[in-house]
Amino acid sequence: MATTQQEIPGNLLAQVSQIHQTVQDEVAKAYIGPPALVQSLMTALVARGHVLIEGVPGVAKTTLVKAFAATLGCSYKRVQFTPDLLPSDITGTTVLDMRTNQFELREGPVFTNILLGDEINRAPAKTQSALLEAMQEGQVTIEGETRALSNPFMVLATQNPIEHEGTYPLPDAQVDRFLLKLHMHYPSPSNERRMLGTYNQTLAPINPVMSPEDVIRLQDLADQVHVAEEIFDYILSLGHFSRDHQQVYLGASPRAALALLKASKALALLKARDYVLPDDVKELAPMVLGHRIILTPDAELEGIHATGVVAEALERVAYKHVRR
Repeated sequence: MATTQQEIPGNLLAQVSQIHQTVQDEVAKAYIGPPALVQSLMTALVARGHVLIEGVPGVAKTTLVKAFAATLGCSYKRVQFTPDLLPSDITGTTVLDMRTNQFELREGPVFTNILLGDEINRAPAKTQSALLEAMQEGQVTIEGETRALSNPFMVLATQNPIEHEGTYPLPDAQVDRFLLKLHMHYPSPSNERRMLGTYNQTLAPINPVMSPEDVIRLQDLADQVHVAEEIFDYILSLGHFSRDHQQVYLGASPRAALALLKASKALALLKARDYVLPDDVKELAPMVLGHRIILTPDAELEGIHATGVVAEALERVAYKHVRR
């Protein structure tokens, strides 16, 4: 049974909507592209999730992430993934302090609020997996010592498509830890022209819109968003459809259903609502479920994509409203 949740005051919902719009406006100073991408980043942030952004080089993946991070007023660090990067280069390591003759922890870049993992699939799986504990538990273990990470903590990773030379596919277990997977394509001709005009002069500074405390408050508000039992049934039905699909080897897991629920609550809040609609679920399902579905080898040879399975699920699974 769904738990009873208190209504969120209208003035708070209006404030959230205003913050969301201001973030969009600030990011647009540096990033010329679909506002929906910024909305997706905000959704993941409010849902306490992480985002994987895939696209060919030069489509402004890093520019988008840096601009978004600048609006949050949070600490921000970047890691450029390379084939020789070690796990300790991300999490940190202990070093000998010659003055005290004692070992001290030298914190890695993971000790921040917003971590950009640039071209994450340029490094081998062992290094990529150094982020697993951080993304799932909000902590890292270094030489037997467990250290909590900052709150909030968010990983924004970029990757080039795996068919490019010199890249390594991410382990399925790590991909599953990303709440959303976004795809960035070449800009439209009009946006590319705007980009030339924007970068033909000095960029306006991007101003912080929030603080870490504001982000935590938004996350707590999202927890209060109401979810009807029919929404639970709808999310579960989408997941079960993927598991029963003949061209799917592994369908959406229970963690995927939970991720879709959390993301839908966050999106509803950003749209100034304290309740989830089926449209929220439909909008997010391709980004939440697509990268968690593993197709059969035959389906991959036929050129079928997991997002196509999600699209089929959205078309064939009906939302059933029950009057009470």
